[in-house]
Amino acid sequence: MHSLLLVFLSWCCSVVLCQIRYSIPEELKKGSLIGNVAQDLGIELDRLRAGRARIVTEEGIQYTELNLDKGILVVSERIDREQLCGDITPCSFSFEIILENPMELHQVTVEILDINDNSPVFEKNTVSFEISESATLGSSFALESAYDPDVHVNSLQNYILKKNDNFVIKQHSNPNGGKYVEMILQKALDREEHPRLSLMLIAVDGGNPQRSGTVNIDVTVLDVNDNAPVFNQTLYRATVMENAPKGTYVTNINATDADSGSDGHIVYSFSDLKEQVRDIFSVDESTGVVSVTGSIDFEKDKVYEIRLKAKDQGGLTSTSKLIVEVVDVNDNVPTINVMSFSGHLSEDSSSGTTVAILHVKDKDSARNGLVTCSIEKDLPFTIKSSLANYYNLITNTVLDRETASEYNITVTATDSGLPPLSSSKILHLRVTDVNDNSPVFDQGTYSAYISENNSPGMSIFTVKARDSDWNQNAQISYFLEDTEIGGSPVSSFISINSDTGVLHAVRSFDYEQMKQLSFVIKAQDGGSPPLSSNVSVNIMIQDQNDNAPQVLYPVQTGGSLVAEMVPRSADVGYLVTKVVAVDVDSGQNAWLSYKLLKTTERALFEVGLQNGEIRTIRQVTDKDAVKQRLTVVVEDNGQPSRSATVSVNVVVAESFPDVLSEFTDFTHDKDYNDNLTFYLVLALAVVSFLFIVSIIAILSVRCHRWRHEHMYHKSNANLPVIPYYPPFYTDIGSAGTLQQVHSYDFCRTTDSRRSDLKYAKPCSQSTISLDASGTQTLLNVQMEKLTNENSDDQVSCSSLL
Repeated sequence: MHSLLLVFLSWCCSVVLCQIRYSIPEELKKGSLIGNVAQDLGIELDRLRAGRARIVTEEGIQYTELNLDKGILVVSERIDREQLCGDITPCSFSFEIILENPMELHQVTVEILDINDNSPVFEKNTVSFEISESATLGSSFALESAYDPDVHVNSLQNYILKKNDNFVIKQHSNPNGGKYVEMILQKALDREEHPRLSLMLIAVDGGNPQRSGTVNIDVTVLDVNDNAPVFNQTLYRATVMENAPKGTYVTNINATDADSGSDGHIVYSFSDLKEQVRDIFSVDESTGVVSVTGSIDFEKDKVYEIRLKAKDQGGLTSTSKLIVEVVDVNDNVPTINVMSFSGHLSEDSSSGTTVAILHVKDKDSARNGLVTCSIEKDLPFTIKSSLANYYNLITNTVLDRETASEYNITVTATDSGLPPLSSSKILHLRVTDVNDNSPVFDQGTYSAYISENNSPGMSIFTVKARDSDWNQNAQISYFLEDTEIGGSPVSSFISINSDTGVLHAVRSFDYEQMKQLSFVIKAQDGGSPPLSSNVSVNIMIQDQNDNAPQVLYPVQTGGSLVAEMVPRSADVGYLVTKVVAVDVDSGQNAWLSYKLLKTTERALFEVGLQNGEIRTIRQVTDKDAVKQRLTVVVEDNGQPSRSATVSVNVVVAESFPDVLSEFTDFTHDKDYNDNLTFYLVLALAVVSFLFIVSIIAILSVRCHRWRHEHMYHKSNANLPVIPYYPPFYTDIGSAGTLQQVHSYDFCRTTDSRRSDLKYAKPCSQSTISLDASGTQTLLNVQMEKLTNENSDDQVSCSSLL
């Protein structure tokens, strides 16, 4: 029988690649070959082992085993066809072979062929009959049928009655193929001659070798009872609902007997009834009511055939048949079996990727067994049927772990019964991460402030980026992009902690040299390949009061002394001079205030707090000293404040000769020559020379004015342009002992290129300039003509001085 293997290959699409059908006889020994799965499926042995091929079955017992080394299917348990299928033919069982990486599903059906391993069996060893001697020839007597669990040719085929003179047998066939037999009287009985007869009925099957079973028939001959019961129907039909409760009425059978008395009393019973049917139905022997006494399950038996017997007291019998059809009830919930499910799926899996293979089954039939599978509509999955009772759970879009990292997928199987029954199974799927998101900074641009003169290594601020990926793909490192600031690499100014994003100052910053740092930071994740993003960072350096004011005028050098001349007739508020200072700091650190720290004569002069102008606060008297020395303090508004001091020499005199007498005291050098005429001539020559030089200087300054103002405008200074006086350079408007002929107004606009000085009305202020030896005196000459010619012109500070 091992060589009788029928292989049927049916190729189909989707995940189920192939169906195989084998036929083997029952009762094979454990380890017997069923078929070469690898050869029949066309699969290499390495593929079977690499795909971890395994058998999946719904049955409680696994009758087969897959040998991965040889690729063959062998018997693993004893297979009894009668125990497995009963009377159902053909008898088979199915299972699936699953392979992974990639996932494959192959269905295997094994048909179990019957062998003649069962003999016909009668329910009883002995059957007794009481037959009247007056029984007419041709009277029939139903005999008990034998039962053979084998099928087809191996089942019951024939009955043989041991040879006798009075009876022969007549065989009948049921619609289902079963056979029953009647004993026919062919010769009248004579109770006086043979009061008892012993017969033997033999039931034989058609197997090879043939098997048989016997039953003894004891016939007791009675006196005359010449009428047998007669059923009113030759065939009874009834229906009963599945799961009908015990005692449920099925039908009522009826038979009549023409005899009277005890010979006419009929007893009803079942004949030729299988044991499982006897436990389900019963008949009232007096009334003939057939009712339910056991559990009716449509999934086990859909139709019951019952032989009915009516027997009178004379021993005469009559038979009929009852066919009970079971109506299916939707009493079975669909079952869901997970054939394959890994539990995790990469987020970059393409749409249509198979997540799980499910097997759904309902034991009910027809509409009650029609099952549909569904999942929630808001999930990125769909479920499709790939084969009868098999469903594939697949993705219908690309997954995104950052949106949903896991899914609880509830698969619901619902039948079509009324009311419908359903069951569900929850599949927990975890979405694994891929590096598909770049780091994102908290801000589009970062701005920070740091005070100048900071300590190297000082923490400035922290940049922060986030990555919506997970684990290593979300681990962020920070780097400075390679750029240059003022010709030096950015790393020489700033450093960044690659793990925390904290920025540190590499050096100490100076606001006066650099006011802002602009650079780019890159955030890179730890994925493969890594993803990155950039952000711009601006660091503004804040000013500190680290520079003291610088006095531009009057110039303090050791080479010459400058004295301001104040006439004794000067009015109150007479402008003596103006102290001009600047501070290279910015903001309030550059706001300057002027204070008079030390004077020769008290309460004669004062200095403007904001403008530094030194003016008289009273009339000059004869008691006031000719020589005055003022000390002015210039202080900024920083915290703490810084200051500078300047000394201003003032000569109180009405005329130049009065001043000459005091020069010796200022310079403390050798005496001047008493020849005043010589000095006057010399002064006139010098003034004439200076006038020519001044004209040339004015023209030169006008040529260079644009460049000078443009540079000033770029510096964003908030102070007026103050001229610088070299030690031996003398103001053309006030030199030596001549009166200064003009004062000036300083005009400042928002545009530094339009800031000018204008000549104004003449005044009596004068300035004396001496060289280091005190022997040379420069005289001012009248500049009225020059002043009138240029009264409408705007000249810069440098051209006026």
